[in-house]
Amino acid sequence: MTASPGSGRDGDLAYQARVLQAVSRTYALTIPALPDRLRPVVSNAYLLCRITDTIEDEPGLSPARKQVFWARLIEVVAGCRDAASFGLELAAALTPATPEAERELAAGADRILRVTAGLRAAQRAAIERCIRVMSRGMAEFQRDPGSVGLKDLGQLDRYCYFVAGVVGEMLVELFCDYSDEIESHRKELTALAVSHAQGLQMANILKDVWDDWENGACWLPRDVFRAAGFDLGSLSADRAAPGFDEGLSRLVAVTRGHLSNALRFILLIPRHEAGIRRHLLWAVGLAVLMLRRIHRTPSFRQGHNVRLSRFSVGAVVAVTSVAARSDAALRLLFRAATRTLPSAPPPDA
Repeated sequence: MTASPGSGRDGDLAYQARVLQAVSRTYALTIPALPDRLRPVVSNAYLLCRITDTIEDEPGLSPARKQVFWARLIEVVAGCRDAASFGLELAAALTPATPEAERELAAGADRILRVTAGLRAAQRAAIERCIRVMSRGMAEFQRDPGSVGLKDLGQLDRYCYFVAGVVGEMLVELFCDYSDEIESHRKELTALAVSHAQGLQMANILKDVWDDWENGACWLPRDVFRAAGFDLGSLSADRAAPGFDEGLSRLVAVTRGHLSNALRFILLIPRHEAGIRRHLLWAVGLAVLMLRRIHRTPSFRQGHNVRLSRFSVGAVVAVTSVAARSDAALRLLFRAATRTLPSAPPPDA
């Protein structure tokens, strides 16, 4: 498989925008809300993160082979290795278990990386660090087939940092590079960035718990469920599990706390930067709505049982867009949307 031809930077940017639509419904929704100068940068960063994630998810690659591809990706992002040969080799190694859109993205990696090479130095540095930390972290968390779940909540925090928290840190760098006014809040934004991103990641982990389990993965912390009287080693989609719902409720509460920090993060963005606020708000709003569904239906056994409808997504987009410039309205909306969820103190930031 090869990427479709195009001419120069404009062709690469058009390819980047098209492939983004194919590989992510969520980011295809939220990234276009960003200001013109940020949109191609964040799109580029996301697609490189997606390539990193594609390597992790490919069942046909051994852990050792994945580490080879991650190491090469770090080099091509840094401009130290040929991107075209990397992309073609990765695409050839991917099996039909990887969605076709992600195989196309791998094959067209050189086009994405040409866009990366044309970015500002500060932007490239932020993206390079993100891919380096994410790739090395994913290598650390290659699954042990003999274990079920992560050791404890601390290990879950560490996993979420590598797959999401580092993205939050990268966004702070990109936003600060874009705006001197945002730069003035760098310290506060950096303190909240990891928790913000972890809230979104944990919502995804809870939504995908059964789909991941069917694929031989489990990112739930064993200590949380052990405290509720449930052993993750006995997890089964075929029967009720006393204590499992209690453990799930505890994780919903922890996620809610992270999303509370996410709102604090968003409120540090100047109100006149409504595009950046909308980009962030839509993702947080969808995560809150997903948590509500999981909390109402803890016995769900497939991801599609809690999937959000188009109407629900449209409602989140419409309501948060209207309120985007009002801090008071956003706080009120968050309190109203999360009032039925179990609560835990927001994580330290």
